Amino acid sequence: MLRVFFGSWALLLGMMLLMLGNGLQGTLLGIRGGIEGFATWQMSVVMSAYFLGFLAGSQIAPRMIQRVGHVRVFAALGSMISAVLVLYAAAPDWIAWSALRVVIGFSFAGVYVTAESWLNNAATNETRGQTLSLYMIVQMVGIITAQGVLNLADPGGYVLFVVASVLVSVSFTPILLSVSPAPGFATAKSMSFRKLFFISPLGCVGIFIMGGVYSALFGMAAVWGGLVGLSVLEISIFVAAIYLGGLVLQYPIGWLSDAMDRRRLIAAVTLMCGVVAILASLVTMPFLVLIVVAFLIGGLANPLYSLLLAHTNDFLQVEDMAAASGGLLFINGVGSIAGPLVIGWLMGVFGPAGFFLFIGLLNITLGAYAAWRMTRRAAPDLADQGAYTPLTPAASAVTVEAALEAAQPEHGDIADADAEGQGSR
Repeated sequence: MLRVFFGSWALLLGMMLLMLGNGLQGTLLGIRGGIEGFATWQMSVVMSAYFLGFLAGSQIAPRMIQRVGHVRVFAALGSMISAVLVLYAAAPDWIAWSALRVVIGFSFAGVYVTAESWLNNAATNETRGQTLSLYMIVQMVGIITAQGVLNLADPGGYVLFVVASVLVSVSFTPILLSVSPAPGFATAKSMSFRKLFFISPLGCVGIFIMGGVYSALFGMAAVWGGLVGLSVLEISIFVAAIYLGGLVLQYPIGWLSDAMDRRRLIAAVTLMCGVVAILASLVTMPFLVLIVVAFLIGGLANPLYSLLLAHTNDFLQVEDMAAASGGLLFINGVGSIAGPLVIGWLMGVFGPAGFFLFIGLLNITLGAYAAWRMTRRAAPDLADQGAYTPLTPAASAVTVEAALEAAQPEHGDIADADAEGQGSR
């Protein structure tokens, strides 16, 4: 893995700095919204707007790259991100923020597609799995570190927004100075949602539900912290614990997924996460207990994205992976848009308890559905399962497709006919 790191360190460093800026702006807006007196439902619209832009960007960016090239798209969207980060402080209005969040979500989606194309092009078939794992690690490290940066200045001022803008601007330097000639890029063929659902009902339903969980968990955590009276330092620790849990537990859960029926693991992990979240919604916790709860919820929820992708991959042919990755990303995006809106409504009805209640109910629903799916068709043989590849929900279709291909078993795939025949039972 060290050899892979040294071969792609500049790209990875640039992505870590990019995630530093993105992670900082997400938490900072949640805190600043409380300072400005925005209502919970207003902040839920602001947070949802990012995912609306991200979904649009993930669909449009590949066509932009085909038309004008990687470098121009990367530079243009990167400049847009830097500008928006400064404009947040200049226009402290929830409607303006919502519009800016659409723009910045669109821009980040395009930047991810471009940078991940370069990263994927730099990897070989033998190193792709390790490259994707390192990519996930540097993303998570960047977001966790961003929570510490949050404490360097007053969130009620301009400085932190400027810092986020500078971090994003600086992140482009190692990427643009290190990349090889831009790789070829082709938009993926499409796959109907009906066919994708027929291949893997659990994958589609799970990706949609977890899109709601992730966007609510990572978009509204700082808003929840402000509602319950946490300090800026406590909010930053709380959010960092969620991401740290996702980083630490990603690998043991991944190891288990390669050794058993993945549906059993999905059911077990979601039910555990659901129980922890429901209990958290019912009691008032000391801060140290809250951090443990955040670590567990983040650690159990975050790996489910990769776990559901791995499960879906077990029923895909290699030639269908590009189309499937685009479809799964779209389904995840729709769920992500809905997540903050629904959790904002629940927090308006039930108060702060609605935050954990939403996360708990969605996880329990997914766990019950996974248990039911086990009665509908047999699991693939362990020898036919692909490998688990850790990813974050922010990954573009380029990386999802690469992860699906890297995870394929060497001896062959499960045929579509077999998957479709079993899927209808």
